[in-house]
Amino acid sequence: MQNVHGCRFRAITSSYYRGALGALLVYDITRRTTFQNVKKWIHELREFGNLEMVIVLVGNKSDLSESRQVSEEEGKKIAEMEGLFFMETSALRNLNVEEAFLRMINKIHETTMSQKCLDVNMKESNVVGAGKEIITIDEVTATKHSNNCCYR
Repeated sequence: MQNVHGCRFRAITSSYYRGALGALLVYDITRRTTFQNVKKWIHELREFGNLEMVIVLVGNKSDLSESRQVSEEEGKKIAEMEGLFFMETSALRNLNVEEAFLRMINKIHETTMSQKCLDVNMKESNVVGAGKEIITIDEVTATKHSNNCCYR
């Protein structure tokens, strides 16, 4: 039963990754097992997600430092090795929660804007007369527009 449920869950989650531009990968700093699963989740995100997906690794429950099982340094280390952003949050105290989302959103915006600029530059370099707008008006089109009520 466990394997069937696990497979079904994996199929559902992988469909959510397709087309995603960003992900917050959250683990509980008071439960080492959640941190030990981070590499598996990173692999899944990269396998099924967008190649340019922005991933922010988030250690949650920073308000429970006395129960900490995962050090901040461990989180930073795996984030650095995997090329992720890293931060710790406390959902209970609303500490850095909004910042985690904003960091992801800002990076997504930065990435998509730079990608659009690359796409535009590539299109312009492949087009004769790049950067110049060419407008062609034939008699039929001109006649249709002149009969419009706005042109009386």
